[in-house]
Formats: sequence, structure tokens, C-alpha cells
Amino acid sequence: MKVSVYDTYVPKDDNNRMHFDILVEEGESVENVYKYGKTYLNQKGIPDFELTTNECNFCHMETVSVEIEKEIRDKGYYILEMENCN
Repeated sequence: MKVSVYDTYVPKDDNNRMHFDILVEEGESVENVYKYGKTYLNQKGIPDFELTTNECNFCHMETVSVEIEKEIRDKGYYILEMENCN
């Protein structure tokens, strides 16, 4: 499966910022990407944060593993945690 990768940076309370990628099926709307990111942030205890192009931008396309493809087919997205996500 070919996916779109959205590079995302969100400020945290402790002067750090979270860095994660949102992976979605090629052609997914940006509105849905932001919705998926908001769901993830709520799970991480960062409610009421609205993603915009200031925090979340299309980065590139790539082919993903079978495991990631399955999660995207099941949930609509996959989050790849990079920095300060815990």
C-alpha cells in the first residue's frame, strides 16, 4: 500500500514538542488527517488541540509494511511516534 506521510509537531506543556507522523492511504483528505491527529492527541492527554498546516504538513509518499497497512485499513490511519510522544 502506498501512503501519504504527514509530518506533525505539537507543543507540549514542558517546553518540548511532540514529533510524530500520521500515515494515511494515498488520496485521504487533509481534514481526515487532522481528525486522526486529534484522536491521537486526545489519547495522549492533549485535548482540544486543533491541528493546522502550522503543525501538520504533507511530507512524502512511501510504501508500508503489511502490519502498518492492516492498521490503516482497520482504523484509517497509523501514527509513527518520533520524539517526545510519551
